[in-house]
Parts: sequence; C-alpha cells; structure tokens
Amino acid sequence: MPPQMSKYYVACDLGAESGRVMLGTLHEDSLTISEVRSFPNTPILEKDAWLWNIPWLYEEILQGLNAVGTYEEAVDSISCDSWGGDYLLFERDGSLITPTYHYRDRRGEEGMRKVGAAIPPEALYAETGGQLSPGSTLSQLAAEKPRRLARAERLLPVADAFNYLLAGVARGERSLAGATRLYNPATRAWSPRLLQAAGVPARLLPPLVAAGTELGPLQPAIAKSTHLEDTVVVASCSDQTAAALTGLPVPEGESWAYLRLGSRTDVGALIGQPILTEAARAQGFTHEPGYGDSIRFFKQTMGLWLLEECRRFWKAQDREIDDALLTHLAGASPAFEALIDPADPRFAAAGDMPLKVQAFCRETRQPVPRKPGAIIRCVLESLALSYRQALEELEALAGRPVARLYLLGGAGGDLLQHFIANAVRRPVVAAPPDAAALGNVVAQALALGHLTSLEQARELLRHSTKTSPLQPYATAWDAAFARLRELRAA
Repeated sequence: MPPQMSKYYVACDLGAESGRVMLGTLHEDSLTISEVRSFPNTPILEKDAWLWNIPWLYEEILQGLNAVGTYEEAVDSISCDSWGGDYLLFERDGSLITPTYHYRDRRGEEGMRKVGAAIPPEALYAETGGQLSPGSTLSQLAAEKPRRLARAERLLPVADAFNYLLAGVARGERSLAGATRLYNPATRAWSPRLLQAAGVPARLLPPLVAAGTELGPLQPAIAKSTHLEDTVVVASCSDQTAAALTGLPVPEGESWAYLRLGSRTDVGALIGQPILTEAARAQGFTHEPGYGDSIRFFKQTMGLWLLEECRRFWKAQDREIDDALLTHLAGASPAFEALIDPADPRFAAAGDMPLKVQAFCRETRQPVPRKPGAIIRCVLESLALSYRQALEELEALAGRPVARLYLLGGAGGDLLQHFIANAVRRPVVAAPPDAAALGNVVAQALALGHLTSLEQARELLRHSTKTSPLQPYATAWDAAFARLRELRAA
C-alpha cells in the first residue's frame, strides 16, 4: 500500500496582542503544526481613540502566505481565527472603511448605556444568552456614526473579514458571531431586536455559516503572488477560544472544563443546550457557539490584570522586578497570609494596585502584605481560589461534575498553574500552546473531508501532543477557600 500523502493547511491565528501564520500538517496518524511568521498586533492611539492597524495585519498575513508558498507544497486550505467583539466595515467595492476601532475604545461605554436604556439585562440575556459589555459589537455599533453605517455595504467580525479579503466571499461563522451579542443561540441567527436597538441595518450582517464551511478559492491575484494556486479558504472556528477548544486532546467521554487565562479569565465548558436561567444570568455566565452544535458556557472573571497593574506600578516607581525573581519571591512567601476578593470593584480600575491590595487586607482585618513577593502571593492565591468558585457555579448550573480542567493561553506561569490545580481540587492540564491554530486546522481538515469526525481529530491530537496533568496535593486550600467565601459574603 503506498504511503498516505500529507495534507497541508494554513492557520492565520490573530490574537489581540500578536498574530501568527502557522502551517499544519496531517500525515497518517499525526497532526503537527509549525510557525511560519509571527508579528505584533499593537493598537494605535489617534486623537484619543484606540484603533486597530488592519492594513498592517493584512500585509503580515500576506507575507506569511508568501513564505508558505516558497515551500512548494500543495496547500489545501487557509483559514483565519481571531479575538471577538471588533468588526470591519466595507464599502460596495470591497474597500475598507477606516478607522477600525479597538474594543477598549471609550465609545463602547456610550453604546452600552444606549443599549442598556433600550433593553433590560433580563431581556438581553433571553435574546443572546450573554452579558452586555462595552467591548461587544453590540455596544460599539450603538455608538457608531450613522454616516459610516450608511456608507457601508457589509460588516464582518475580524477573522471573517480576513477570510473575506482572502476569498472574496462574505460569511459570518457562528462561533465569532456569538461574540457580537447580536446573535441568538436559540434561533442560531442574527437578532432583529438587537440590530434595531443598536440602529444597525440588517443588510449589513453577513449570512451565517457553521464552523468548517468551505468559502471558495483564494482570490486569483493572491493565489498568483503567493504561489498557492490550488488553495481554498475555509471558515473554520473564527473565534480564537472556540478554535482552541477544538484543538484540545480531550479523551472521549471525559467531563471537562476550561480556564482561559488572560487580563480577564474565562471559566467555562461546552454544553449542548442554552441555560437561559435567571441564576445563570445573575452569576455572569455567557453563551457563545462552539464547533458543531456545542455551546461555550462560560463566566468571565478577574485575571492577570491584577499582576500586570502591580508590575506597572512598581516599574513606574523605579522598582521594576524581573518576572522570574518576582515569582521566586512569591513562592517563598508564607502561604495564605492574606486573601483578597478579586471581584471587588476597586480592583477593576487602574492605579496603585499594591496599595489597593493592602487596603483590602487592612479593611478585612487580615495581615497586610508589605513586600512585593507577599503581595503577588496574595494575588495569585486569591485568583486561584476565585476560579474554584466559578467552577463550582458552572457545575451547579450545568448539572454535571467536572473531572479535569484545561488551561488555555499559557499565561500566568508555573506557580499560578500549581495554585489553580490545588485550589480547584482537580487535575489541571496546560493546553498545547498552539491549541487555537490546531483547532483551526482541525476544522479545515473536517471541512475538506480529510478527517471524518471531531472524535477522530481528538485522537490524532492525543497521539501528536504531550500533556502532563498537574495533580492537586495540598488540602490546606479547602480552608483557604472557606475564607474567601466568607470575605465575599461580608
């Protein structure tokens, strides 16, 4: 029997801070991926407005495709995934309407107030299964200038927009549509009510497709310049987190959840049907589509913002400490000396974060951490314990226990990962660093029929990636968790 021919796929993995062009290879019983090009994704501040440099990102993607073309391999397909919330506007001739706003631009706060005045939170949750935030597409569109919307022919979320630039076919993939807060998970369609509330003509929204839909061949000029003449563009999982969950080496039949570490942290799981209850809304849970018929059911909590602000403050005071040394000092500090409630509103705003940590401890009659190591230990332990609470809320709402937790993002360092494993009292697995790109490739391979099922893909991923679960070992975390709950109750 002749050896199986390798299949090649390009994943353009666009994060809110950096992007990469990755080459995935499917060969017999392995699925591997390698980086072709990486580049920063740095927002621009222009006249007090935060913007994205879309032409820069597009040029970087094309440079990555040019590099792939030099390998002289027959690339089967290309797909993009990205962060959610932001969008691009295009004119009738396909040209981009500038500027493209960043989800942290302050106009989103104005839009959120406008939507909140038109639709009560309970009605919004019933319609979208999500929470209103200033960075969502819904809030941003509510603050859009009417003349820009009147000029536009189409609106596309970020990854879908880059797929459009590559293939010339405008489609919205459902996983990224869910992040707009304009999508109804029950009807699996755009919400006319929310489009009306935001003042957005329905004609701007693209037709929706499922993850793993072939869009068409690469545009002729791009195909010629990159030497990728026989390559098609696929709508994989356009949402980066949905793609990462598709790229996990999850054992069949395992009950699992995920934790995506970042400035804000998501704690969630995949479910089959929406949980549109008042309890789910009140506890801050959101629904967004995943691969196939799955739904990402997750809660966004405080994340590494606390650490980032501590480091930023110390740096501004000429007390910058190397990250490795800071982690060492935290690890050497006494355990559970003091805890904070990361959900306390004071921690959401920028400022002197070490002082805020100390003030919280003083107000709650705990020992006040003075040194950087003790402050960071307090923050890390408190974050890990808050994730346990979110996980227990998730289990109660979903009606099933979680046997294993997967960490996405690779941020936070080993110390926080060990704290999380001990806090949640479950095995914790650090996901492959390229999980989003792997999931992007999996969806492409399924779309083209090179893989027959997600179960087959996950089996390949288990053969192709190495994971070592972190086992919980310190029972003292149970008493610390009880302390955190008392602090929240107070």
